[in-house]
Amino acid sequence: MSKVLVIGCGGVASVAIRKCCTADNVFTDMCIASRTKSKCDALARDLEGTTRTRITTRQVDADNVDELVALISDYRPDLVMNIALPYQDLTIMEACLQCGVNYMDTANYEPEDTSDPAWRAVYEKRCREAGFSAYFDYSWQWAYRERFEKAGLVALLGCGFDPGVTQAYCAYAKKHEFDTIDTIDILDCNGGDHGYPFATNFNPEVNLREVSAPGSYWENGRWVEIPAMSIKREYDFDGVGMKDMYLLHHEEIESLALNIPEARRIRFFMTFGQSYLTHMNCLENVGMLSTEPVMFEGREIVPIKFLKALLPDPASLGPRTVGKTNIGCIFTGKKDGADKTYYIYNVCDHQECYREVKSQAISYTTGVPAMCGALMLLTGKWNTVGVHTVEEFDPDPFLDALDKYGLPRRENRAPRLVED
Repeated sequence: MSKVLVIGCGGVASVAIRKCCTADNVFTDMCIASRTKSKCDALARDLEGTTRTRITTRQVDADNVDELVALISDYRPDLVMNIALPYQDLTIMEACLQCGVNYMDTANYEPEDTSDPAWRAVYEKRCREAGFSAYFDYSWQWAYRERFEKAGLVALLGCGFDPGVTQAYCAYAKKHEFDTIDTIDILDCNGGDHGYPFATNFNPEVNLREVSAPGSYWENGRWVEIPAMSIKREYDFDGVGMKDMYLLHHEEIESLALNIPEARRIRFFMTFGQSYLTHMNCLENVGMLSTEPVMFEGREIVPIKFLKALLPDPASLGPRTVGKTNIGCIFTGKKDGADKTYYIYNVCDHQECYREVKSQAISYTTGVPAMCGALMLLTGKWNTVGVHTVEEFDPDPFLDALDKYGLPRRENRAPRLVED
């Protein structure tokens, strides 16, 4: 019997909450909290009569530590599931520390205001020392390690699909398939079609920042940074078909480089259609992806926030999205002295997701791992205190839970490798 506080009520949070309610022998009580309480109330009403989980709702500003502390202290949960925006990771972690509660999220911290001088100084120092320039990285949350350890608390970072499941796939490969891993290629393919000329499958602000940033990968003990979208490969994805994919910077590379130190190279690829790239390049060229405020008719607006208001809400894409996703990891390495390749992945159908939880597969493939990560923490299967990423825990019970709750693994022991 566990009480869980879920902060956030967007598309991913909705999936995680619905899936938690299917395991109500664990998630007996749940509070859904968001800046917009009406969204929480609507979801609670939709779930009424379908689950034994007791659901309450609250309003909270996740940017405000005092408000978070008041809510956590009043509700007294066993776990806080942060499924809000990565901008709020640090305030929610701080509140969990003050209240003595375990924490988890689905993506690592990045600032909302990238022009903030204090953040900028730390960021520019990290760029020089680490060698990559993405706005998001683990350093801000890893700085909480000692405090969580001393408090006897667990903070689980990045428990979505990528990051999250992809790191569990790496831990599984290391535990069961290889003696040493030489290369890791993480492949994220969305073969879905929503019918719009241009839309993003999760928060547009976060998505467009990520995609338009320089790419980078880990090779021979250092970061190699490249211009955005400058490395393109084609791959034939099971369940989807041949797709163009591009090398991006992604957060799990940073932690995997530490936790699988023998890996010579770690890369991340994501598929994009030409229409998406054309729209994105045009928007970037005219300044619509900028996070810098501009004056418009006597008031300040942030261009990317204005763009977010114009684009379709990712939560609305479910009914109209058809096709499948395919996300996984391809490994090369050695087992018992022999060369080996291995591919572990999941294929997920957009329409099947919508029929089950009223969501497209992008939210589903993030929300289900969040629920399974919470399950690991609440049942004590993952209980090492401190701040950890998914690959630092035993992958077996987590992957078993994913198999059970909707994201079963597939394997290929002779995959086609991605070209160097």
